[in-house]
Amino acid sequence: MADAATLERRKWWALVLLASAQFVVVLDASIVNVALPSIGRDLQFSQEDLSWVVNAYTLFFGGFLLLGGRAADLLGRRRVFMTGLVLFALASLAGGLATSDIQLVVARAVQGLGAAILSPAALSLVTTMFKEGAERNKALGVWGAVAGSGGAAGVLLGGVLTDALSWEWVLFVNVPIGLAAAAAAPVLLADSRDDAEHRSFDLAGAVSVTAGLSILVYALVDAESAGWGSTQTIVLLAAAAVLLVGFIAIEARAKAPLMPLRIFRLRTLSASNAVGLLIGMALFSMFFFVSLYMQQVLGFDALEAGLAYLPLAGTIIVSAGVASQLVTRLGFKPVLISGLVLVAAGLVWFAQMSADGSYVGDILFPSIIAGAGLGFSFVPVTIGAVTGARAHEAGLASGLINTSQQVGGALGLAVLSTIAFNGINGARPDPVAMTDGFGDALLTGAGFAVLAIVIAAVAIRGEDSRAMKGAEAAPIPAG
Repeated sequence: MADAATLERRKWWALVLLASAQFVVVLDASIVNVALPSIGRDLQFSQEDLSWVVNAYTLFFGGFLLLGGRAADLLGRRRVFMTGLVLFALASLAGGLATSDIQLVVARAVQGLGAAILSPAALSLVTTMFKEGAERNKALGVWGAVAGSGGAAGVLLGGVLTDALSWEWVLFVNVPIGLAAAAAAPVLLADSRDDAEHRSFDLAGAVSVTAGLSILVYALVDAESAGWGSTQTIVLLAAAAVLLVGFIAIEARAKAPLMPLRIFRLRTLSASNAVGLLIGMALFSMFFFVSLYMQQVLGFDALEAGLAYLPLAGTIIVSAGVASQLVTRLGFKPVLISGLVLVAAGLVWFAQMSADGSYVGDILFPSIIAGAGLGFSFVPVTIGAVTGARAHEAGLASGLINTSQQVGGALGLAVLSTIAFNGINGARPDPVAMTDGFGDALLTGAGFAVLAIVIAAVAIRGEDSRAMKGAEAAPIPAG
């Protein structure tokens, strides 16, 4: 039997493995953005279809997260994590080898499915491996630092790989990482699952929630091109609403539900998911608009735009580490509110960008403020979202917060894109009109952050937050 020190080291190496896998998942949502022009030329995408290289990944990732989280609880978290990794790696290989637009979009959809399987399994493994309190806060600080910087790193790495090699390598890079992580998982990770007496998979609930979430995300990501008032958007949103209401009705009657509705009686968990949704609405689109501003207004090329995100990524890493320490000293509620204030301030600053602006004045300093806010928000909202959940529901709680952030990101981008592009017409839009549109969208994003501050202040229980103050990790048994 390994001694306690060896087990402790192995546990932290396991965290590195899990956080790295989540880093790749987050990174892949943004890494293809700067490669889109090259992909469009090589595979002869039409301009309106090119966005589906991104949307297919988002659609399947957001739609299957809740199902992936419950599968991890029922089938074994390590097994599901490894399955997701292998599927993700093979889909990345298929995408890099694609010779047509349809092949690439299908591969990106399967990538999103793999991400939805592995992501909640990874987070639930973190929450079950580390004792609630200081130890888990530190672990989630590492998780937040690595995963939170994935969006910025994706833009940078996408620019470097596309410029130095070719667009295929933004997908090929996932293959060795995914397969190596899957090979290391049995060595570093102990398996765990829900050992409850009733282990039914709740097929009716799984079908209804997955279909409902997938249709909802599709309706949101396609709303800008189809039109918010179009028959397509209205019918899809109505269908999603019917399916999700049906899911709630199914869960209320199921003996072994996919998502026990009593979990929402945990006020802090529910409020944290609402805040996570608003963080996604406020911040996911920030990368989109700031990237467009740098390349279409300031004239940056793809590599320059990627490098411009380095301060943001660095700030996220540092602030997430600091946040994990502050949570233990102050509780997670004040740290979360502080982070949201910084997010709102950074977005308001971004909204002041001008058509004749500069990197230092219009991007660098607001990036640092927003990056600090993201780090200070991401860690405590994740802690809040698993607070009070039972050990056998770790995958469910992890899937919920991931779903909240992904659906929030899709909804935020759909709404804010409509605001940004409302007054922009023509193939070569005026830089002033474009900048004004971006500013309006970012200011609206700041409004989402302000709403999140109100919910965090009013709805998150102070008792749950204060329980983290001075919480010390219990020793881990050697068995």
